[in-house]
Amino acid sequence: MHFAPDTEETLVFVADLGNTDPGATRAGDDELATVADLAALLVRYSYSGRIDHDEAELVAVRNTRDLLRRVWMLERDEAVREVNRMLRQARALPQLARHDGSDWHLHGAPPDAPLAQRVQVEAALAFVDVIRSGQTGRLRVCAAPDCTGLLLDLSRNGSKRFCGVRCGNRVNMTAFRERRQGAG
Repeated sequence: MHFAPDTEETLVFVADLGNTDPGATRAGDDELATVADLAALLVRYSYSGRIDHDEAELVAVRNTRDLLRRVWMLERDEAVREVNRMLRQARALPQLARHDGSDWHLHGAPPDAPLAQRVQVEAALAFVDVIRSGQTGRLRVCAAPDCTGLLLDLSRNGSKRFCGVRCGNRVNMTAFRERRQGAG
């Protein structure tokens, strides 16, 4: 499955952001506990515009993380209502932008808007593409029984089940051991 490049980039970011949640991390720690944690996450992504690097911004981004995790798991019609609410609330005005070596892509909030608002709007615009293409099933939660990590399935046949190799290996090893015990 292929989405527009900015949609894929945003969805990957939303999954990574969502997977900083204590319920989605292997150790059960909040991986977005400090302003430095947020800065480290943002280094991997091309967020332009205002970034305050303060505690208020961190709290707002964590609240956005919780909202986006919830939207990720909604059924299509419920997701439509929530995405529309997010866009209305932010008074989103999508416009094409090109900067920092990125080709034309959508921005739905001005560069001076708070980071959390820009993250929400860009995520909402990415969710619009997913919903319109009928691909909400590509946004899932890891199939490992002890993991709530978000996964974006961009595989051709839509068969990705785990948020990462570690979860897949752990589930496969458990199944292997159970089969071996049953045979012996």
